[in-house]
Amino acid sequence: MRQECKGIARAALRLDAAALDELLGTAIDEHGLVAAWTEVIMPTLQAVGRKWESSGGKYVEVEHFLSWHVSGVLRRGAPSAAADRPGATTVLACVPGENHTLPVEVPAAALAERGLPVRMFGGALPVESLVTAVRRTGPAAVGLWAQSRTTASRPLAQHVAAMEWGVRGARRKPVVLTIGPGWTGRTVAGLPRPTGLAEAVEVLESVVSRWVGHGLAPAGCIRTRPSARKGGRTQAQPSGWPGVECG
Repeated sequence: MRQECKGIARAALRLDAAALDELLGTAIDEHGLVAAWTEVIMPTLQAVGRKWESSGGKYVEVEHFLSWHVSGVLRRGAPSAAADRPGATTVLACVPGENHTLPVEVPAAALAERGLPVRMFGGALPVESLVTAVRRTGPAAVGLWAQSRTTASRPLAQHVAAMEWGVRGARRKPVVLTIGPGWTGRTVAGLPRPTGLAEAVEVLESVVSRWVGHGLAPAGCIRTRPSARKGGRTQAQPSGWPGVECG
């Protein structure tokens, strides 16, 4: 682990709230939100999870403590919610039965950081509520997070992708992204499946710009590149979404 990860893990083990907030905030300030999550925060969460698994169930409080503070730093660091722009909103939600919210809070914060309107609905959103939220917001994109293959539902993703609104002759549909490790091996034809946070944010930005500038583009036209900007350079990101067992 890099030195930053060790510092954050030690602060979490000590249950030192002030130090933990400072270290997390510094990592985001220095690396940017996406890189800080991928290179510092996510590996630390995974390391704490492994410590819990190898200790016979100890350190659960450390895992919960760290998860809570990561969530708090993400929310405090995000700018005020961007004003709604017709056709430019992104809806992010966990699929029914999925309670791990932290990994989807990160793209929500990243979109807010870029001034893009986003509606975050958290864990285990019932199907009826998800459908209602999509109809009420008319989003450009919908991101459905699933950490487990048992919660990833192809019929749900297909149903949301088929939803339409608007006047006759100018009907629109959202671009639905299936995000998270739960969708591995459960690819839905025609729907983008980003393999990491940087790629997901890039796809969402692309979708919104297409809606605002040129109207809806088919999901198959969205080009994805698993990369992120940092210090003026494009850096490759690890493939695969993290199996973060907290949040």
